Amino acid sequence: MMFAAGFGRRMGNLTKDTPKPLIRVAGVPLIDHTLCLVREINSDHIVANVHYLPDALVNHFRGSEVALSHESPDILETGGGLKHALPLLGKGPVFTTNTDAIWQGPNPFMLALSHWAPSTMDALTVCIPTENAIGHSGQGDFRLSSQGKVSRGPGVVYGGVQILKTDGLFGIQEASFSLNRLWDNMIANGTLYGVIYPGKWCDVGSAEGIALAENLLRDTHV
Repeated sequence: MMFAAGFGRRMGNLTKDTPKPLIRVAGVPLIDHTLCLVREINSDHIVANVHYLPDALVNHFRGSEVALSHESPDILETGGGLKHALPLLGKGPVFTTNTDAIWQGPNPFMLALSHWAPSTMDALTVCIPTENAIGHSGQGDFRLSSQGKVSRGPGVVYGGVQILKTDGLFGIQEASFSLNRLWDNMIANGTLYGVIYPGKWCDVGSAEGIALAENLLRDTHV
């Protein structure tokens, strides 16, 4: 599940006529950087949700393997959007991913798969040490125990990629809600885990992040 429905307000005028996932970084739409990584895991179903300027994304993905989950009239946030898209995703745990980051290092989806332990985990998040999180301000989103269990607090940055069991979605009645609702339940139950990404990651949530991401990509290919 690729989250692509947001308004991209932090991008300013860049998203006045273009949805944020189609903003170009090093000549390539942001969402295509993510899709390139997704394709490497040979997923049976790839879905992107759309809401803001949806026609541009419809045209972008026409003829591709990406199915679109339309959110209308209201945007559904991450949890509601994922729940709405489940008929397209199929049963079982799913990957979710933001589409506004650039990764330098191993494929984060492959990394998550190699550490996924469904007998003990309800979700596994890919996290970045703050010193390797380019363009991110703040002290981080999570703390990780020595066993990899997640708790709230400063420590590491959530990189936007996770494997998630979807059962808990059905206990939430609101149409629009954040996946933080599920995470809080998992933290209480000790079933939310994290794995540290060994490379670098760049947040492209704002216009300033574009140059930072292009520099990171340039360093990758030097």
